[in-house]
Amino acid sequence: MNRPPRKQRPAPPPARAEDTRPETDDLLWGMHAVLEAMQHHPRRVSEILMQRGRAGAKYQEIIDLARAHQVRLRFVDAGRLGVPGSLPHQGIVARQAAMELLPLPDLLTRAQAEAKAKNLPPRLLVLDSLQDPRNLGAILRSALAAGFTSVLLTRERSAPLSGTVARTSAGAIHQLHIGQVVNLSEALKEIRDQGFWIFGAVLDPAAVSIYTADLRVPLCLVIGSEGKGIRPLVQKQCDQLITIPMQTDFDSLNVSVAAAIIMFEAVRQQTAPDSSRG
Repeated sequence: MNRPPRKQRPAPPPARAEDTRPETDDLLWGMHAVLEAMQHHPRRVSEILMQRGRAGAKYQEIIDLARAHQVRLRFVDAGRLGVPGSLPHQGIVARQAAMELLPLPDLLTRAQAEAKAKNLPPRLLVLDSLQDPRNLGAILRSALAAGFTSVLLTRERSAPLSGTVARTSAGAIHQLHIGQVVNLSEALKEIRDQGFWIFGAVLDPAAVSIYTADLRVPLCLVIGSEGKGIRPLVQKQCDQLITIPMQTDFDSLNVSVAAAIIMFEAVRQQTAPDSSRG
């Protein structure tokens, strides 16, 4: 007996190619949009990318405004602007910060006022050239949870406060006071003049353990970048270098995890009775 032919299964749909389009939710592009942002809200702009070879009065005005407001400015090839070529970008793109960045004096004033209201030493978190936006977002999330509500970033070699940072921080970024400086070494001198003690977190067994260091002071905690840590000139401005003691020779802590451990240890010391410290 002849068997009926088997029905062929429909072919599975082709696999969807991974979407590799650049994220543009925090970008402005085009001459008028970027110029308008720089004229009226320069603190909301963290970086400007300008195509090499572009010239004209309005381009120069944007360059002058960027330098006046210390906004990072980079000249790049058209393919490095970060937006699809189909967009009418006119050779200029601005990256918007997820929030307005504060100048250092305002940031210090807010940190000291909040500490006075809580009858605690002021706390300031300084991030030296963190380049991974997810690490940055994770640290900001931990900072809010630990009560480090004032954060200082470096302008150069740092991840911008993009949509990725905001999402990774789970919204914490909007509840923090965040500032940005060009020269961190000079900024730390000003921070010290305001009565802060500067502690630099390093991966060095010769440094002081965070569990024996006295963090019950007006505290400025400096966290270095992934891999390289705190830059040498910045490290020279630290009053004391501290480290998380490891039980093995394998250094497995991610920078965001290490930052959280140190921040919560500082808070434990500052809020616990003297007899329970250490």
